[in-house]
Amino acid sequence: MLVSMKEILVHASKGNYAVAAPNVGTEIDARAAIEVAEEIKSPLILDVGYTANPDIVFYGQMLRQLAIQANVPVAINLDHGGSYEQCVNALQAGFTSVMIDRSAESFEKNVADTAEVVKMAHAGGASVEAELGHVGQASNAEEDTKSHLTEPDVAKEFIEKTGVDMLAVAIGTAHGAYPKGFVAKLDHERLAAIKKAVGPDFPLVLHGSSGTPEDELKKVCANGINKVNIANDLCNAMTAALNERQLEGQAAYEIWTVIQTSFKDKLRHMMCDVYCSAGKAWVPENTGVTAGTLGSMEEK
Repeated sequence: MLVSMKEILVHASKGNYAVAAPNVGTEIDARAAIEVAEEIKSPLILDVGYTANPDIVFYGQMLRQLAIQANVPVAINLDHGGSYEQCVNALQAGFTSVMIDRSAESFEKNVADTAEVVKMAHAGGASVEAELGHVGQASNAEEDTKSHLTEPDVAKEFIEKTGVDMLAVAIGTAHGAYPKGFVAKLDHERLAAIKKAVGPDFPLVLHGSSGTPEDELKKVCANGINKVNIANDLCNAMTAALNERQLEGQAAYEIWTVIQTSFKDKLRHMMCDVYCSAGKAWVPENTGVTAGTLGSMEEK
């Protein structure tokens, strides 16, 4: 069932759980993610980087058909859209939500650019995610997990000025793989203050979750984080499985099964035991076509 990300995250915010947003770039990982969600009856968000697939229009329409056929709510979201044009292209490709990431810009520039995308996307029924503060890179974890953290009062002002539907906040994580021995520490007091400032029903997003202790993640998912982006942990799970099997000769034909199985095992564990979204699927009011697809093909 194809829905907007806003619909999924409003449910999650009210229920105090988080929804997985795995980064997918092929039919292989997209199908695996949906199969897990159907198995455990969980809503799902498919996050897609703008350059994850060489043909965003073809890929968007394929994901759209997979989502329509799924028996759980599925949203398709552009992850870290870098410009207004990228967001437009994603919506034309059939995505139901977009993220405009101008977090590295000044507050004023972030507000202006985000508000412009919100106006455009909302006109087509799509939802919008933005980022305030700045979730940096794990390769520079010592600095990036401590600087540019989200300020609660500023978050409230940002939401009011932009009309954005959900907000990615910086509370101590970073994108990618952390240096060996580094352990991310989440600022739970900051998260509580942000949630209080923006309101209990406003969805918050966590980027850079991979490598973060699971008990830390589980705590924030029960206390204000409603969407968790995950990529590196899934890649590590697939790599480890391939290294363990060391497929050669006739066994090399098993490569895609090994990849999908390891992806699914890791994602299932996170959704069931950390994000706590298992059993949270519902039947959307509109189970046919979801708005937010500027220029996309009509479904019958």
